[in-house]
Amino acid sequence: MKKSDVKIDDILSAKSEEELTKPFLGKVEKIYENSALLTIIDYDEVDDTAVSDLNQKIVVNFKNLKEAPKRKIKEIQAKATSDIKVEKIAKVEDEQKVDDKKAEK
Repeated sequence: MKKSDVKIDDILSAKSEEELTKPFLGKVEKIYENSALLTIIDYDEVDDTAVSDLNQKIVVNFKNLKEAPKRKIKEIQAKATSDIKVEKIAKVEDEQKVDDKKAEK
């Protein structure tokens, strides 16, 4: 891939010749002269320790970057926008229980 083809926030497929054993997907954070800094967003389980050691960041040469499959990008975006519901627990009940225990003593 050429430097002119790489843009900030692009999601690209990449491979590392040293740190990771399998190809991975990364989001472009910064562009250098011959490489790009990627945040690793999807990777093989065998590289879990290495990704953790790298703090989910890696610098990859442009020759080791290529466009990510659109299907894979859609999967990642679906995970990122999944429905997560957070409910606030009423403090009144908890405070009442604490007050009741104090009253018993």
